[in-house]
Amino acid sequence: MHYVYILYSESAHKFYIGSTSNVEGRLIAYNHPQNKGWTKRYQFWTLVFSQSFPTQIEALAASAFHRYDHLGVDWHIFAF
Repeated sequence: MHYVYILYSESAHKFYIGSTSNVEGRLIAYNHPQNKGWTKRYQFWTLVFSQSFPTQIEALAASAFHRYDHLGVDWHIFAF
């Protein structure tokens, strides 16, 4: 299974959308003190949404949709 997840940083009032095959592991990694990525700046993260998909490509497509939906993209032109 693959998942789309949305994390929330209360301290920064930011959301982070991603996809993974291990939501719990990803959340632990983002909140780990030795995290050196973009998400470290906005620790600590809480999981506010996750949805499972049978394939990675479906999870990636859903992740892209959630990330860029506010841009007004006509998603019907894409064939997933």
